[in-house]
Amino acid sequence: SEVYGDPLVHPQPETYWGNVNPIGVRGVYDEAKRYAESLVMAYHRYKGADTRIVRIFNTYGERMRLDDGRVVPNFVCQALRGEPITVYGDGSQTRSFGYVADLIEGIWRLAHTDYHEPVNIGNPEEHTILELAQLIKQLTGSDSPIVFTEYLTPDDPKQRCPDITRARQILGWEPKTSLEEGLRRTIEYFRARMV
Repeated sequence: SEVYGDPLVHPQPETYWGNVNPIGVRGVYDEAKRYAESLVMAYHRYKGADTRIVRIFNTYGERMRLDDGRVVPNFVCQALRGEPITVYGDGSQTRSFGYVADLIEGIWRLAHTDYHEPVNIGNPEEHTILELAQLIKQLTGSDSPIVFTEYLTPDDPKQRCPDITRARQILGWEPKTSLEEGLRRTIEYFRARMV
């Protein structure tokens, strides 16, 4: 989903070209994703390579590293340790969170088609980062305070949510796991490894 940068279109369909600051702090990562898609399409068009392009949105689940650095592991570990849960900015930025088993199912279905255009695989249910922190705090039973810290990453997306119309139509796919259920499984996995 990084090809969309800080999107001006919401939710993001695959036909949207994105809003990326090529010289911004995040520019290298976003542009690398876009470049990779360009290479894949070039090999498909000019060499006949049998390719697929999946645009993966925020994914979480069991087997994530505890020190992964992404928002779900950060919040879960902070909550389980009783540490303050740190939210950047005011927590109003939004993301969609897809459970890993749903993601794998979507990728598997795409791999078994002859479709060569990009396909968004993600959960179209959007949540603020503050809502995520509150839900993790509730599900862990933590007394951790939620603290707000300065937002340090310019060009970080304010909103990120997939339009999965194409995945529904071409793959017959949509996510099945609710955020609450996926987080319960993820929290139990983390809890067992933090003992």
